[in-house]
Amino acid sequence: MLKSAGLTEGESKVYLALLELGPSTSGPIVERSGVAKSIIYQLLEKLVQKGLVSYVTKEKTKYYQASQPDNLLEYVEKRQAELEESRKKVAELLPKLTAMAMSAKETEVKLFRGFKGMIAVHEHTYRKLARGEEYYYLNIPHNQPEFFHPYWQKDHAKRAKAGIRCRLLFDGKTEKKILKNRNSFAGCDARYMPIEVNAPVWFIGYKDVAVIVVVSSNPITIEITNQEVADAFRAYFEEIWRQSRKFGKN
Repeated sequence: MLKSAGLTEGESKVYLALLELGPSTSGPIVERSGVAKSIIYQLLEKLVQKGLVSYVTKEKTKYYQASQPDNLLEYVEKRQAELEESRKKVAELLPKLTAMAMSAKETEVKLFRGFKGMIAVHEHTYRKLARGEEYYYLNIPHNQPEFFHPYWQKDHAKRAKAGIRCRLLFDGKTEKKILKNRNSFAGCDARYMPIEVNAPVWFIGYKDVAVIVVVSSNPITIEITNQEVADAFRAYFEEIWRQSRKFGKN
């Protein structure tokens, strides 16, 4: 019943112990209530704040005493009034809180590690892109581990079958056979970067998604879902793409 009035289990035990003991120091309260000695003062202080316990100090020792049980009703009524006031404040804030929640949903950032994480992010393209739509890659590194290439070849076959197009810009040091291979798949336009970018990162973009891949032995892939960010990445890509030449042409 005391817990339903708003007291915790520990506070209830301490209050009941004090009703039985009368004015008491902390030791007998711990013994009678069964609460841990380490939290007795914390529980007593909370009961004091609630107006259910008072104390006096005699010779530097605090003696605690439970208030009259009638004070419980006053406490419950006060708590109800506070809850009603809180309800009104939350109701006033609700439109703002809802707007904040909607704003937070506009941007989603996820971080993935390793080759599998990078591949998982790449394969998200199949969730959002329909036949005839495209994704782009910018600044693809020339020194990818050898085992990456079999995956990409298999994936390009899957992509072509799904009717998804792609534009790829490779680092200028990439072997020609790799670009030749990628261009052999339908819907793929693979080219060399027209500028040299000495940065260990490459980028992926489509629709409202922008991806940053930090190149290392254990790649870090950051996937950002936000239309404004995706648009900014695409504008950067389009400017570089405009300067590029189709593979095989001078």
